[in-house]
This record gives sequence, structure tokens and C-alpha cells, in this order.
Amino acid sequence: MTGPGQGSWQPDPEGRYEYRWWDGRGWTDQVFHQGQAGQAPLGVPPAAQAQAQVQSQAPQASTYDPGQPAGDGFEGITGDLVDGRFTEKESTPIANQNAKLLRVRLGEPFMARQGSMVAYQGNVDFAFEGGGASKFIKKALTGEGVPLMRCQGQGDVFLAELAHDVHLLNLENSGLSISGKNVLAFSSSLDWNIERVKGGSMATGGLFNTTLRGTGWVALTTDGPPVVLDAGEAPTYADTNAVVAWSANLQTQLKASFKAGALIGRGSGEAVQVSFQGRGFVIVQPSEGIQIPTP
Repeated sequence: MTGPGQGSWQPDPEGRYEYRWWDGRGWTDQVFHQGQAGQAPLGVPPAAQAQAQVQSQAPQASTYDPGQPAGDGFEGITGDLVDGRFTEKESTPIANQNAKLLRVRLGEPFMARQGSMVAYQGNVDFAFEGGGASKFIKKALTGEGVPLMRCQGQGDVFLAELAHDVHLLNLENSGLSISGKNVLAFSSSLDWNIERVKGGSMATGGLFNTTLRGTGWVALTTDGPPVVLDAGEAPTYADTNAVVAWSANLQTQLKASFKAGALIGRGSGEAVQVSFQGRGFVIVQPSEGIQIPTP
């Protein structure tokens, strides 16, 4: 974290280099790119840049520190972990640090999955968030929902879950139905509840989701790179364990493809899916989670 008047390495605003030094008042000609430090003035046309390439030189451990002003922090240490590639990104209050790690800069309180905090800076308080008696009963009866904590205070909170991929969505007077196991965090401005997926029942299992509605942000996780399907293009079906989230306005229905062959060991293994109809999207991950064999 940096305060007024402090310098830091930031993504190059022109996009020509990986990082450029911000001295607290403005951009300088100090750049860092592909493991090498050098100088390159802002606003140099590509043709002139070709004639005056960055004076490449390996960063000196005694003078270069990608996260702090020169001469402080990493003296005597070199390597990819301190060359700027993994330095905290300061672009927006809520941003992915990488594909699997989210940083939230606290202003308003937000909700996060219990145990998802991997680091924080500043004065941050974490408190249990139960959601009230009705939600507690729904969790107990359905097994759906997410154990939440309320994060508040001043500082930065870093969140991750099982090294899964992290994705950010912004809702604007909209709704999202999301599997509880895929919820990482969301803004406290969103209303949340545990709702039954239409077309299913408790007996079928896995048909209760966490629904978020309103205006705000939500961070969800996927076990691998997901695919986003347009449910309005054609009838859309997804495995109940692989589907991550969908537009809350979509109509859902349970579809059973169980056939007699399954009774004698010739089933497809894909007995139940959720069908989606309407205008909206469906997010599916390339994993069905850890499957426990049936005795």
C-alpha cells in the first residue's frame, strides 16, 4: 500500500512496458520490463522508440525494489519474487492480483467466505455473519449456503479459495443464482438468500442455490477456466455439480435422463441435469468437484 507522496511501481499507463515508477506526484521515465530496468520517457512515438531503446540493465539488488522506494526492503535479494512480477497491483479498489487471488480495498464492509482470507494490511475486523434465523434454518435443511464473515475497517484484504480461479462480476439492479461452494465474496449492498431452484425438490439434492440481488460486486470461483453459455441461443442443460451460476431471471427445470440400462451398469453417469430457458447466461466450470463413489 502507498500513501500520498509515496512512490510505487504501477502498470505502465501507455502499455509499452510492464511497470513504470509513480513518484507520488506523477509518472517518471523509470520503467521495468521482462526482468530488466531502464529509462523511457512518456509519450515517445513508436518510430522514435525504435531508435532509442530502453537502456536495459539488470536490476541491482542494492538499489532496486519493485514494491518500495529504492534502497529499502530487498537489499541483497534477487529473483522473480522480487523483480516486480508479483508486486501488489494498485489499479482499482477491487481487483484480481492474479488468476487465483483477489484484493479488496476496504471502504464499505463486504462479505467473504469464512477462511478465505490469506493476508491483509491495515486495521481490519472479521466478524461472523449468520444472516438471521431463517437463513440458518435453510442452511441446516438444504446443505446450501456459504459460511460468511463480514470484513470491515481500513486496509486491503487478500482472498483465495483452494487455488481456484477467481472472477469478478458487477450487478446493476440484477440477480445472480450461484452455488454456495463457488461464492468467494460480495459487497454488503447486495441482498442474499437461499432459494430452491425451480423444478427441483430437496429429495433430488443439489437444487438449492444462494441468490444475490441488487447493485454491487460479487467474486466467484471456478475449478478451472469456465465457459459462459447464452441460454437464449438454444435449450441449455448443465450438470448440477458443474454449473456455477446463472442469471436469476432464467427459468429452470430438472431434467432426468435416467434409463433402464443404468440398473444393470450401463448408465451414462449423467442422470440429472438442470435445464435453462430465457434470456441470460449460464456459467459452467470444467469440473464436477470431488465425487464420492457410491458403495
